[in-house]
Amino acid sequence: SELELARQFGVGRQTIREALGSLEMSGFITIQRGTKGGPVIENTILHIASNSLMNAIQMQNITLDDLTAARIEIERGVLMHVLKNADASDIRSLQENVSNAKGEIKNDIRASALNVEFHRLLAKATKNPVFEIVVDSIMAVAADYLSRIELGLEQSKRSVNDHEALLSAIIEKNTTKAVKVLEDHLRLLGSLYQ
Repeated sequence: SELELARQFGVGRQTIREALGSLEMSGFITIQRGTKGGPVIENTILHIASNSLMNAIQMQNITLDDLTAARIEIERGVLMHVLKNADASDIRSLQENVSNAKGEIKNDIRASALNVEFHRLLAKATKNPVFEIVVDSIMAVAADYLSRIELGLEQSKRSVNDHEALLSAIIEKNTTKAVKVLEDHLRLLGSLYQ
């Protein structure tokens, strides 16, 4: 409780309230209300970063063209690290994602969530947590846009096919092919969000 924390640190309750508020706004804790409530350590930084990016786009400080251009540059960098650092486990995760997405398409279900997850798996395969944080924030925005537009089954199938081609290029260590597939894929997605 605030009172207990104030006693432990030898400060007033208002100081504790301000510190907890600052930690909550920074995404390090959440404050649960009620008799069993109080500060809970919970990493909500990704959620806060995603919301900040979403708010900037909604306030038109960032255009979809800006987002697509940044996404191409960021994911190209991600791809370079994937080509260097991806291990057999990462490849299996990406293959499983593509296989599951193809299964959904075969059952006439759009594979939107799996298609978003593919990009997160790529970021994880870099072995660099900064890429994971940045891509996760961007993918939260992309997922929001996907939830608002009616992408047909054909567009979802195209994304799955692009992911399969990208994965093939990664396995082959064919940088030129991988970059082309990725850039074409992201440009197509950017045009669909418009």
